[in-house]
Amino acid sequence: MTDPELFNLVLLPLLIFAARVADVSFGTLRIIFISRGLKYLAPVVGFFEISIWLIAISQVLKDGSPGVSFIAYALGFACGNYVGILIEEKMAMGISVIRIITQYDATLLIDRLKKGGFRTTVIGAKGQHGDVSVIFTVVKRKSIPVALGHVHKYNPHAFYTIEDVKSAGGDMFTSRTVKTKRGFGRFSRKGK
Repeated sequence: MTDPELFNLVLLPLLIFAARVADVSFGTLRIIFISRGLKYLAPVVGFFEISIWLIAISQVLKDGSPGVSFIAYALGFACGNYVGILIEEKMAMGISVIRIITQYDATLLIDRLKKGGFRTTVIGAKGQHGDVSVIFTVVKRKSIPVALGHVHKYNPHAFYTIEDVKSAGGDMFTSRTVKTKRGFGRFSRKGK
């Protein structure tokens, strides 16, 4: 294989694949930032996303690009979506509401959530099969595994949902320390 053939059949497709993974990852993050109201961060990420995309697409559409470049472009797109979601999950930015519905006694669960530094609100309600407790807790996304660990341990049959919060007001988080999977995190008191 000559140098130009090696470049066109191996190196160029690898570069296109890597560029596509990068630009789609940036695109995934940009969309997530927009949905979370991060209006200053989203355009910066968008700049890098489109810059990388222009480089990748120009190489694919170049005269004489082999079909393997098209495959690399498509594979890079698919992998970029996955990588973007993984990056966002690792960043775990923002806050979420965990809504827990249980027909069993939730006293231990509520006590454990409160002792763990999670703000908790409990409402009595009527469910399909009788009385239930509806427990709302607002947590930083990094602390979701800890809160769910309490749910699984103290009320394993509870039904729960998790929703991202775009914005919240008030003095929700205190300076209490909450243990996360990665160590100890600190909720800081928000100023006005």
